[in-house]
Amino acid sequence: MESEGKIVFTEEQEALVLKSWSVMKKNSADLGLKLFIKIFEIAPTAKKLFSFLRDSPIPAEQNPKLKPHAMSVFVMCCESAAQLRKTGKVTVKETTLKRLGANHSKYGVVDEHFEVTKYAFLETIKEAVPEMWSPEMKSAWGQAYDHLVAAIKAEMKPSP
Repeated sequence: MESEGKIVFTEEQEALVLKSWSVMKKNSADLGLKLFIKIFEIAPTAKKLFSFLRDSPIPAEQNPKLKPHAMSVFVMCCESAAQLRKTGKVTVKETTLKRLGANHSKYGVVDEHFEVTKYAFLETIKEAVPEMWSPEMKSAWGQAYDHLVAAIKAEMKPSP
């Protein structure tokens, strides 16, 4: 939801995100890896989007480059969500957002990839905090993810 360009993220949504993120934070690396394993289970061809996985004989989950990448993606998604109400916008360094847009565009990321990732992201959180999970929490995290994706897409330039 937006109001005059500012994202409206309610106090309740913020509380749900902050409470669950505080529990998940310490397991960011493992949760990030779980997120990517889910993505690859749903869409095995997504591995081709990652140069370090494309021709690797090592299974994705054992690839030494995947875990750090997965953790940075998971942490960025969660930190961005945690800042949403306070800032009223997606808070990721502007240079990072521009780079994310450029990279996602360069590697051919399309809407379906973002949708698969959203599903995997929500499932990862649901499994990480099952005792906290609720339709309201799913909605809060989903909305936060959608705002981050919108910000990344805004920086994606169509290929010439």
